[in-house]
Amino acid sequence: MSRNPGGRVIAFATWLLALLGAGLMYVSFDAQYTFILAQKGARAASLIEAAMLDAGMVILSALGIGLAQADKPSRSVRFLIMICAGASAAMNLAAADTASWRSMAAYTAAPVFLAVVADRVIAVIRQHVLPLEAESAWAPLGRATVAGLRLGTVVALYLLRTVLAPASTLRGLRQMVLDAAPVPGMTRVRPARGGLLPGFGDQDAGRPVTGFGTKKAAFLFRYRAHPEYGNRSASGRVAAELAPLAGLQAGTGRTYIAEELRKLTNVAARAQLAEEDDVQPAG
Repeated sequence: MSRNPGGRVIAFATWLLALLGAGLMYVSFDAQYTFILAQKGARAASLIEAAMLDAGMVILSALGIGLAQADKPSRSVRFLIMICAGASAAMNLAAADTASWRSMAAYTAAPVFLAVVADRVIAVIRQHVLPLEAESAWAPLGRATVAGLRLGTVVALYLLRTVLAPASTLRGLRQMVLDAAPVPGMTRVRPARGGLLPGFGDQDAGRPVTGFGTKKAAFLFRYRAHPEYGNRSASGRVAAELAPLAGLQAGTGRTYIAEELRKLTNVAARAQLAEEDDVQPAG
């Protein structure tokens, strides 16, 4: 590494990381040892447990630096450094005064800062050996945090909508669950006689249905002839496709499809019961 431009500077920074790690490890170890000794009362066990996480972070940092110098992937090692740093900070937090943010910052800063510096040193070494952008070990944590925030936002919005409009929200959630988990054997139920309804052919696709007394009748006529008829998982898409042709909103179309699917389910259940009665022995 020292033969390349900047190699000596990076090597010097690596030695400085070792010195910084030793100092910060002592700071973190002292806080953890005081807390663990107060809980366990056993000096030897407390010494080992207090050094566990910080020593693991130092070992992993050395492994990450070695892998980076050898141009080997080190993302998993860097991620474990973050895990050790978080666990060490949590243990230090247990010894802090949680009523004071200054106390919490003073107790948790050492392992977090050491993890950040170690990750950056490993990333710079990797970029120096192989000039490619190395993704930070913090990136997966950042993506997980963003995903968690998005999920929390969606849940909060649905909870608020449930408070404001409980009936429609619960109906929509119920339909979403039914669409996502159709009953086996009921997802592609066809009409009893099968095939397209009389008077309707492929050449009629895309044209509004006329000659019916109600919009519902026109919608159901076209739905019963649709290739996805009875497919519960496709009900939302089919409703959005057919509802405008009958002069309806997509939500109304989904309601009509749900009613039709319930009827089909009841018919299939009655048919299955009839078949079971037929196979029962007489007497």
